Amino acid sequence: MHQRRLAGLDVSALGLGCMGMSDLYGPGDDTESIATIHRALDRGVTLLDTADMYGPFTNEHLVGRAISTRRDEVVLATKFGVERLPDGTTLGVNGRPDYVRAACDASLRRLGVDHIDLYYQHRVDPTVPIEETWGALAELVAAGKVRRLGISEASPATVRRAHAVHPITAGQYEYSLFSRDIETELLPTLRELGIGLVAYAPMGRGLLTGTVTGPGQFPAGDVRRLAPRFQEGSLVTNLALVTSLREFATASGATPAQLALAWLLHRGPYIVPIPGTKRRGYLEENLRAEGIALTPDQLAAIETAVPAGAVVGERYDPPRMATLNL
Repeated sequence: MHQRRLAGLDVSALGLGCMGMSDLYGPGDDTESIATIHRALDRGVTLLDTADMYGPFTNEHLVGRAISTRRDEVVLATKFGVERLPDGTTLGVNGRPDYVRAACDASLRRLGVDHIDLYYQHRVDPTVPIEETWGALAELVAAGKVRRLGISEASPATVRRAHAVHPITAGQYEYSLFSRDIETELLPTLRELGIGLVAYAPMGRGLLTGTVTGPGQFPAGDVRRLAPRFQEGSLVTNLALVTSLREFATASGATPAQLALAWLLHRGPYIVPIPGTKRRGYLEENLRAEGIALTPDQLAAIETAVPAGAVVGERYDPPRMATLNL
């Protein structure tokens, strides 16, 4: 696995998103999930991504157990900012300094570690000046509890304000062939400031894998049941785009998922996708994308198959869209 640099932080070219092992994509299997994390580490993946809200809280416990004897192999990333109760109730976005400090201490305990390598503000609290939140985060860095800081789904203006308080190592945003809004203003801002991009949902929440066939296939608890682009009307159009990509993938000897990841890896050396999976088989498929070299003609053909802006429907349901600072 090749390495990439996020503002001075070296990580594997592909990371592993751990959210779906515990939340938002149906039931999980802790034994298989831990085996998947171990296999990722065996294959050279170093960046593991979790958050306190996943579960809630259970995903950090899971990741902590998985890395308990392999901490030195991991660049451990987690997030705070979406406040949830143990029963799953979401209280909202919280960026108050006292909450920042408490959330960090709680994550350290659940993960069983003495520091977090990359600590993200998961969502921006519109009621708290970003300077106050980031002042508290800078204190955590000074205390040695956190090594580096990240921000997620924040506008370019917010990124600039936060970066002025303490350098941002990485911005985490949804970025894929199906989600390209950040290319207009956000990506140029990150390049200008020397901030890396960690791309979550790089395969369009499963749409770009070719495994999604219809709106009725998602189990209870799967966030896609409510997402507009997975609803029946939108899904017909979006699946037609996937069919075009699948045809190109077949001709190239790859899977649609591998092409989607390879396309992202070719977008810039400061971009690190974190495909999420809870199964070793899908992990192996995803990691093979790192070895796919695409020619300019092939990249153009992929973008012809899935043109920018062609996907129909928002990526989140309205309440979740409202938490984005874009």
